Amino acid sequence: MSQPVVFAAPAEVELLPAPIPPHWVIEGAPRAHSKRLATSADGTSSVVAWSCTPGRFRWHYDVDETLHIISGEIFVTDEKGQSRRLGAGDMVFFPAGSTSLWHVTKDVRKLAFCRHAVPPPIGFALRAWKKLVAILSAPDEDSNPLAASPDAGAEPERVSAA
Repeated sequence: MSQPVVFAAPAEVELLPAPIPPHWVIEGAPRAHSKRLATSADGTSSVVAWSCTPGRFRWHYDVDETLHIISGEIFVTDEKGQSRRLGAGDMVFFPAGSTSLWHVTKDVRKLAFCRHAVPPPIGFALRAWKKLVAILSAPDEDSNPLAASPDAGAEPERVSAA
């Protein structure tokens, strides 16, 4: 049985308190709220709406997280000390195991796409299986063009806005 399609308005959905661990807070009293909007059938991926009031804190990522800023402003400093302003429309990817410093200057709301990392040998086996199936299968005219995966050995493109 397939899961239902999920529709949501992440800029407007009511969020519930999701306190930042106190020992992560560096300055101010940031108050965070969130709501899980969807979860994949296998439980490895989820979509979360999240908001936070001004303050400074460290954030530790235990899952891969791609986020899209809906509103507000933050300055994020990565582990190399590089700081970047993020505002409405900006996107960033944080790999599992990374840490960053967040300085929220204006109430921020984001949409986060969270994914539990798959161990490399399992990821390799899955990519090999998909490649084999693609080779042995006739092209499907109804296939999803967005499902095409880039070359497994290729380095992801790094995009930097001026």
